[in-house]
Amino acid sequence: MTQQLLCNVDDIQDGGMKEVEIDGNKILLVQECEQYYAVGGKCSHYGAPLANGSLCKGVVRCPWHGACFDVKTGDIEDFPGLDSLPTYQVVVKSGKIYLKDGGNLASTKRVKSMCRQNADNRKTFILIGGGPASVVCSETLRQEGFTGRIVIISKEPTLPYDRPKLSKAMDSKPEAIALRNEEFYKNYDIEIKKGHEVVSVDVKSKTVQLYDRKKLSFDSLFIATGGKPRSLPIKGVDLQNVFTLRTPADAKKIYEAAQGKHVVVIGSSFIGLEVASCLAGKVKSLSVVDMIQVPFQKILGQRIGQVFQKLHEDKGVKFHLNAGLEELKGREGVLTDVVLKDKTKLSADVCILGVGVVPGTGFLKGSGIELSDRGFVSVNQNLETNIKDVYAGGDIVEFPLFITPDNSKVNIQHWQMAHQHGRVGGRNMAGIKTDIKSVPYFWTVMYGKSVRYTGYGVGFDDVIIHGDLEAPKFAAFYTKGDNVVAVASLAYDPIVSQAAQLLTQGEQIKKSEIKDDPNTWTKRLSN
Repeated sequence: MTQQLLCNVDDIQDGGMKEVEIDGNKILLVQECEQYYAVGGKCSHYGAPLANGSLCKGVVRCPWHGACFDVKTGDIEDFPGLDSLPTYQVVVKSGKIYLKDGGNLASTKRVKSMCRQNADNRKTFILIGGGPASVVCSETLRQEGFTGRIVIISKEPTLPYDRPKLSKAMDSKPEAIALRNEEFYKNYDIEIKKGHEVVSVDVKSKTVQLYDRKKLSFDSLFIATGGKPRSLPIKGVDLQNVFTLRTPADAKKIYEAAQGKHVVVIGSSFIGLEVASCLAGKVKSLSVVDMIQVPFQKILGQRIGQVFQKLHEDKGVKFHLNAGLEELKGREGVLTDVVLKDKTKLSADVCILGVGVVPGTGFLKGSGIELSDRGFVSVNQNLETNIKDVYAGGDIVEFPLFITPDNSKVNIQHWQMAHQHGRVGGRNMAGIKTDIKSVPYFWTVMYGKSVRYTGYGVGFDDVIIHGDLEAPKFAAFYTKGDNVVAVASLAYDPIVSQAAQLLTQGEQIKKSEIKDDPNTWTKRLSN
């Protein structure tokens, strides 16, 4: 095979990376400890150019959503996304770097090697919930050599899907956003019981009971049932055209019902405002109601909240903030108005409740599995509950977060973290002791503007912002005392991914480091 020139040796420094194009395909070339490695140049999640991300100690982190890949093996190490990167051999001759074996350069993804079920292995592992935690857990088990039976039980009628897309592209069809297709699960002997609900767990007999009274026995159990949309204890909440968003069917109903109509969104949460962004321009009027002063006030702070409020207002969205909700009014069972505490009446053909979620753990009450006062499952650093062989992950758990001063148990409802919980849970179920050590990372997109966020900023006492909020283009550092506890950015990549890398190494960004220059600390991302 003819070797193809990538670049000169002098074109890439030790600890550096370079995107090279071969026959229209992107390859990421990395020099690490005077060795050269080549992997696929696009993130396996949404195709972000990895050359624009962050490289540290042999790991490249995606600039968009924080997925991490080992540059030597191409394996995915943190999420979101399911697939690893293809790897290529390179050779150095006469001061030039050549691609030795291109393979299939057009392929940007690689599925890690997985085993299948073996009839001699009589063990059954049950995974409750049809989200990313269960999918990653099932794949991790097969990657780590578990040859027993794997059963995913999901109350939804569809295959597990990319839930974040529901509020950003509401007309998406379930099959178009499926995490894996039916054939994939069959190829690796992963059973998915769609449309089945677990109503109880008996940890003594190691059985789960389904809604139809059937029981399944397990040797090990992973629970990741996610959240249920919160409702409101107000009059009229059961009227027709009052919606919550959780499933593709919900998104489709909202999208179709809202066209050309008066729409009111209750709650300026990420879900609520992503829905508003998706519907703006397609409706007759669009109002957002919330009791807080500005959107995202508790998470992103007042000034950045105002940036997002203006983005929406520029698209015709009207905000009613510091406003309580009195009731929903209707005629003949159909919604007509939303009434606020101050008696303001908003015309409403459609109302979407975006007021958060509660953990879907009601079926665990009385099971002996420890739940917090708020209904979350308490787990240790291996994601094991107080019951041996019973694990849990995703939105329903409180787990020890290693970047907090005392490894405090927290609840993180991020798509990325649910994936990592699945990986850690799967490895521990397979007998490979693994601690959860992942830095929270999330993103939101509205009107083509994407904000990234990493860290754990609960209780921040100051926000230091660099950039231009009018543009908007900024990097925001959330501090508690002398330490930066979280970083957010818009059009300032890859600073959030760089922060996630540094925090993953167990290091701190000091407030003094970012007062005058947002980038000084990035020099510490060395190999």
